[in-house]
Amino acid sequence: VQLVESGGGLVQPGGSLRLSCAASGFTFSRYIMSWYRQAPGKERELVAAITSAGGITNYADSVKGRCTISRDNAKNTVYLQMNRLKPGDAVVYYCKVPLNGVDYWGKGTLVTVSS
Repeated sequence: VQLVESGGGLVQPGGSLRLSCAASGFTFSRYIMSWYRQAPGKERELVAAITSAGGITNYADSVKGRCTISRDNAKNTVYLQMNRLKPGDAVVYYCKVPLNGVDYWGKGTLVTVSS
């Protein structure tokens, strides 16, 4: 199982980024995918999740209305579109897939929000 996040970087407050997570090593289209984020010294928190076919999504209150999770099962990739970014969004973002009772994580991508 491999999850590789990309798309992080430096953005000004109010700007946008699209994160991607490329998956391999499992049947991507069968599994719920999630994005989490973690600030230094804090626990990892759920940002958004999407069901296997993409029909149902769920968001943390802190990003609701500003972020959209989506997936392309043909490309084995899940995305997180983030708009109106705030300084508090400047953390490391991870994607996760639960397989047979085990959570698999990528190495993360860093988002920096600064003017």
